[in-house]
Amino acid sequence: MKFELQYTLQGTKARAGKLQTAHGEIETPIFMPVGTVGSVKGVHFRDLKEDVKAQIILGNTYHLYLRPGMDTIEQAGGLHKFNGWDGPILTDSGGFQVFSLGDIRKLSEEGAKFQSHIDGSRHMFTPENVIDIQRTIGADIIMAFDECPPGDSDFEYAEKSLGLTQRWLERCVKRFDETEPKYGYKQTLFPIVQGGVYPELRRRAAEHVISFERDGYAIGGLSVGEKEEDMYSTIEVVNEILPEDKPRYLMGVGTPINILEAIDRGVDMFDCVMPTRNGRNGMLFTSEGIINIKNKKWENNFSPVDPNGTSFVDHHYTRAYLRHLFQAKEMLGAQIGSLHNLAFYLWLVGEAREQIKAGTFKQWKNVMIEKLGRRL
Repeated sequence: MKFELQYTLQGTKARAGKLQTAHGEIETPIFMPVGTVGSVKGVHFRDLKEDVKAQIILGNTYHLYLRPGMDTIEQAGGLHKFNGWDGPILTDSGGFQVFSLGDIRKLSEEGAKFQSHIDGSRHMFTPENVIDIQRTIGADIIMAFDECPPGDSDFEYAEKSLGLTQRWLERCVKRFDETEPKYGYKQTLFPIVQGGVYPELRRRAAEHVISFERDGYAIGGLSVGEKEEDMYSTIEVVNEILPEDKPRYLMGVGTPINILEAIDRGVDMFDCVMPTRNGRNGMLFTSEGIINIKNKKWENNFSPVDPNGTSFVDHHYTRAYLRHLFQAKEMLGAQIGSLHNLAFYLWLVGEAREQIKAGTFKQWKNVMIEKLGRRL
């Protein structure tokens, strides 16, 4: 994998670059639609590529490991062959999902024992087998196995958790370096910076991950209950240490405003379930503000879903019709909402890139943030 930093901007950490992977090129900053089980819920890959303009999608190790299972994916020749997506894929290691299981998982130095949320069967994730699983999935970018502490963790817990994450990372790197890809193309491993909201721990974590000299780095453990100002200050602390010539991936974040603020602080890559999850529930993000399409005010509004939108659904359907679909609980409503939101998120990061290139990002960002907080 190769990353080229193409544009930087005085007065901001915002930057634009190009990321080359075995399955294609990615222009940054970029948003990655979440395809947890190998699909972006309710969206055809043709629409994802041609309409949404997605350049890379995310899959999840925990969910793919449980279903369909590694035997099926390996026999297919990897996830790209199994699901038909021919662009780049990144896989989350499953750490966040395992630790979200609460009472049905148990952590130890060895790894994490957990029960399947599907059938209650018992499993064990270790740093070594999580690397092996992601080798089998065949993602272009794979993530280290880490513990994601809650946003309200005290210093003692966050420090103990970070120590475990660091020891697990050393094992992940060792396993990655002693194994080979299965399908004839290269994969790369991103370590994850943890440490809660504590600057001392985040600095320690960032210094530790860069010692492994990997192709890129992730910032985890944010948007998990901490205050927004803590999220932003944490990004600043970490990005002062992470190398400028490597991509930086902020995991699981977030709202359009979060994304613009993070781009301003030097982040390149994002993922979040918010555009599809909220779209399925009738919340539409637009460049003029947020629409709750279920509101009665749209009942007889025959204007396009989003006159400024970039998806075909924005101009083909009216707000009144889309509201009708949600009232009737017709699955097409959820699909339209998902497509619209994904297209908006990809437009947002793409426009941020253009504004960085033009030297006008800061002014544009300030105007956009004011608009994005409105309720229409």
